[in-house]
Amino acid sequence: MNLLLLEKEDFNSDGTAVVRGRRCRQLVDVIRATPGKICKAGILGGKCGSAEILSITSDACHLNFTPEKEPPAKRPIVLIAALPRPQSLCKVLHCATTMGVRKICFIHTFKVEKSYWASPRLSESAVRDELILALEQCGDTVFPEVAFFRAFKPFIEDELEKIAIGKRLLGDPAGTPAEFQDAATLAIGPEGGFTDYEKQAFYQRGFLPVSLGDRILRTEFAVAGLLARISY
Repeated sequence: MNLLLLEKEDFNSDGTAVVRGRRCRQLVDVIRATPGKICKAGILGGKCGSAEILSITSDACHLNFTPEKEPPAKRPIVLIAALPRPQSLCKVLHCATTMGVRKICFIHTFKVEKSYWASPRLSESAVRDELILALEQCGDTVFPEVAFFRAFKPFIEDELEKIAIGKRLLGDPAGTPAEFQDAATLAIGPEGGFTDYEKQAFYQRGFLPVSLGDRILRTEFAVAGLLARISY
């Protein structure tokens, strides 16, 4: 936890805050916080700053938060990813959030197992918990927008134009090497790849194939590699 993320519900009427549960255990067991210690902190959806520990036990930590600066700006990137297997979904969410992606869209494609859509990891609470961990890791306070689209054709025909920004890029081992982009919409297929029909649907809407080489990567590694290449 590189940033203690506070929520409005944590604050008392006198302006101090109390954290319990996982965050308190992290402060006690990992950070070894004691009264008087200053920690990096931020308000969810608001400013980053510092928190002075007023008192702390194994059950609760009382602190005083001072806002100091705006959170790091989101990068002008929209990520479109074929829904990966549930254990990889968390990794993609974490990676894209820590790298500052503005919007993350998970879509159904022909090679996506229908059973993936029944996973409890797609629930609003599970996604929120993963995003919280990612924000704490990267020192941010603002959620990316996350959306799920369970049908490919309606997404391509009705939704894509509403969300696409900047250069349109489609991850494809046969594409040209990915390069830095000021703003981009990046689409990444399932581990088995997009079908020819799906590729053509993207290409017809202005997407260009980009590659990290001819090796086949798992979704979370392709996301990390391509985001790094087009973001920095």
